[in-house]
Amino acid sequence: MKGRMGGDAPGGNKLNFGAVGLQAVTRGYITSRQIEATRRTLTREIKRRGKIWINIFPDKPITKRPAEVRMGGGKGGLDHWVAVVKPGRVLFEMDGVDEEVAMKAMKLAGYKLPIRTTIIKRGA
Repeated sequence: MKGRMGGDAPGGNKLNFGAVGLQAVTRGYITSRQIEATRRTLTREIKRRGKIWINIFPDKPITKRPAEVRMGGGKGGLDHWVAVVKPGRVLFEMDGVDEEVAMKAMKLAGYKLPIRTTIIKRGA
């Protein structure tokens, strides 16, 4: 079932581990490939120093019918997995690097995602 993405994130909307985080502003699906691309961008930018936490997991299967197939015949096969993200959800956290490096890394990471994000800091 597709489900609906109404409302804001019921939890996971505060920093739990890191000093800097990437928080969702809009809602949407984030695929496992997009999560991995974002993780690689963060890791490359901080040059493997510090620590990165990924707070979302793609646990929703998305199915798709093959191209040019007639109607009927049941549901399509598994195509990919997505994480459902609502506004306010903290997606990634980072600690162990200086603030300006972390801010730059999070800014670049935000470009890899299909939703609008903002950068949050601990105690701000």
